[in-house]
Amino acid sequence: MRVVFMGNPQFALPTLTALLSSQHDVVGIVSNPPKPMGRGRKLKSTAIGQFAKENDLNLLQSLTLKSDELHNQLSVLNPDIFVVVAFQILPKSLIDLPKFGALNLHASLLPKYRGAGPIQWSLMNGDKTTGITVFQIMPSVDTGDILLQEKMDISPYDNMLTLGTRLSTIGANLVVNALDGIEAGSLQPIIQNNNNATHAPKITKEMRIINWSWAAEKIHNWVRGSSPHPGMSSTWKGKRMRIFNTRVVDEGVILGDGIVFKADSEEIFVDTGEHLLAFSEIQLEGKKRMSVSDFMKGNNIQMGDKLGE
Repeated sequence: MRVVFMGNPQFALPTLTALLSSQHDVVGIVSNPPKPMGRGRKLKSTAIGQFAKENDLNLLQSLTLKSDELHNQLSVLNPDIFVVVAFQILPKSLIDLPKFGALNLHASLLPKYRGAGPIQWSLMNGDKTTGITVFQIMPSVDTGDILLQEKMDISPYDNMLTLGTRLSTIGANLVVNALDGIEAGSLQPIIQNNNNATHAPKITKEMRIINWSWAAEKIHNWVRGSSPHPGMSSTWKGKRMRIFNTRVVDEGVILGDGIVFKADSEEIFVDTGEHLLAFSEIQLEGKKRMSVSDFMKGNNIQMGDKLGE
């Protein structure tokens, strides 16, 4: 089939490479234009945009998916289907353009975790399993008929990067299988049960501030869901900081929420609403991320210090 691929981040790249290696013909790639990034505000392409340029692929970039120019460019390609991974919400005019419409790869077992942050929320909620779904795109977000799904376990040590990497790899093969099935007419789409739907909204900056009255396990899961970047944040002596690489320490210490129990050369231990939370990596605002070992060489967090005020 003639496929137009649409995507932006690294998560989408395994699917694109799988399509390029398949029997299907990738006739075009749509990705967001480069935008200023970092302190130098240099223009940076998306992972998909960069890959397309490096491999001389037919790359289309537009600030809006509703532009007549983009619509005309896509029409000329005569696509059979759009494959969308970690991209924008498609307007109905684009969904209706290809013969077989558009399909999407979503990092959850739909209808669970509809929305922008399925990987983050599965980790933050402490789920033990998750999965990946290929579904037919409809105008309403993440509600289309399910074409294929695959379930997988979440490791206690997973974070956004490790879980996302595994899901994207499995999902890439699932997308190719879905295209094969559509072409052969062998797929039996499953209508989503809206009664079972849950939502995974985008995580805001305010949501990433640690509430030390939470149980250590909940804080730990939220750190996993925001790692390796940007991390969960708190304050120490008025300085903003982010913490990483946490673990729950099952000790019955009652000092008060956010009170440092101890700080050694490897970890800092903090009292929470339930049990202690230990972390071994820290990043002060304006500084590089570093180990607690390196941090303690120039700073003196000690027992009784309060985090979060």
